[in-house]
Amino acid sequence: MRGARLDRRALVAGILDRRGDAAVVAGLGSPAWDCHAAGDSPLNFYFWGAMGGAAMLGLGVALARPERRVLVVTGDAEMLMGVGSLAAIAAQAPSNLALLVLDNEAFGETGRQAGLTGRNTDIAAIARGAGIAAAFTVCGEVEVGSAGLNVEEGSAGVDIDALAGTLFEEEGPVLCVAKVALSAESGSYPPRDGVLLQTRFRAALAGD
Repeated sequence: MRGARLDRRALVAGILDRRGDAAVVAGLGSPAWDCHAAGDSPLNFYFWGAMGGAAMLGLGVALARPERRVLVVTGDAEMLMGVGSLAAIAAQAPSNLALLVLDNEAFGETGRQAGLTGRNTDIAAIARGAGIAAAFTVCGEVEVGSAGLNVEEGSAGVDIDALAGTLFEEEGPVLCVAKVALSAESGSYPPRDGVLLQTRFRAALAGD
């Protein structure tokens, strides 16, 4: 996809700054690092493996806790690996679930090879075909400032408040594909202890 790209880490930070008490499921690799860099929380569950599982875990959490908003932050390759989850999400139709797919059109974790979404594959279109009506793509050069995500003149516009409002408030399921630049920010690594991550996430969801 041609056109301006979003700064991935700035976008995630801007979105999560407006999360309130939403639960966040972060897919492995850059989505997990970005969510952790934006501020660790017991309401964050980070994937260190099980590629393709983030969307389904998000669906399970949304169904188990219908009173709480759930946001899945994942990458384009992981979403394609678990693409069948979009049909399950559409069928269950949880009104409290949103997905943010960070799409750099590359396999960033394995050597930056060209990915499928830079060719013919449109994840938002796949999601709509699966039955998720509120599926869309955003792009544009942005930076986070005191007034939110400011867009450079002439680029595709992204209003961070409006986007966060859609992800956290619009009746779901909602899926946003964000076209992001291929970047190499320093790692911001959450705990690697799976039992710890699971235990604290479950306790936070239960209000313990």
